Amino acid sequence: MGELTRRVAIVTGAGRGFGRAIAKRFAAEGAAVALISRTRSQLDAVAAEIDAAGGRALPISTDVTSSEGVRDAVAQTVREFGPVTDLVSNAGVPGPFGPIWNNAESWWASQKVHQLAPILFLQEVVPIMISRGGGRVILVSAKASHILAPFLSAYCVGKLVQTRIAAHLDAEAAASGVRVFAIDPGFVFTDLAEETLTSPDAQRWLPDMTARLRSMKEDPDRERELPLCAQRCVDLASGRYDGLSGGYFELPDDLNALLKSKATKAVAAS
Repeated sequence: MGELTRRVAIVTGAGRGFGRAIAKRFAAEGAAVALISRTRSQLDAVAAEIDAAGGRALPISTDVTSSEGVRDAVAQTVREFGPVTDLVSNAGVPGPFGPIWNNAESWWASQKVHQLAPILFLQEVVPIMISRGGGRVILVSAKASHILAPFLSAYCVGKLVQTRIAAHLDAEAAASGVRVFAIDPGFVFTDLAEETLTSPDAQRWLPDMTARLRSMKEDPDRERELPLCAQRCVDLASGRYDGLSGGYFELPDDLNALLKSKATKAVAAS
């Protein structure tokens, strides 16, 4: 029996990188997992891996910024597996790169992925969670949410908003049993990193970052943090850290210590 047995999870951006690792780990822990992204071939490959390991997966190709697409994806998940208990919103894009006043349309398109997509999924799954007494939401944000990185404004703003969505959702739905967390997934050379590394705009405006990515690509340990991220998501979905709902966490954070500190402060304030 895994930690997530009898749970039904939706993972967006599940065809590659962090999303793939999270989806496979959730399935290994017993959850039925709906895999969401645009590219069906990638989803089918992940679903095949999960099925071969004895898990349950449902690949659903859709546009996460489309209200109709998200509504249909959630409905398919419910028909196949039952009510959704967990959402991992992981879909993301790295660019556009450059001055904030350039490429307004591309800049806003990235906000749709980082801001609109999570809200559309929350619109569909939170009522389901509330009707069943609770559920858990994990928003895959980034350290970029807490830094000022010139020429990376679209990504930084999108990730910052995700951390605020987590705080607002906790304030509004905690009494109904919904718990929510924002996380930094770690630093891994994923397909998104490859897109950044090969982008002429990134090379022009973010030479230090592309140099770091080039070095990371050659590192044989470049995927070390993938399983750490997947484990962090399982830990948060397990319920052991519900007392930290609404917060943002990075991989080095000691969740047990943070939970103990919060409990101590609550006692002192009472």
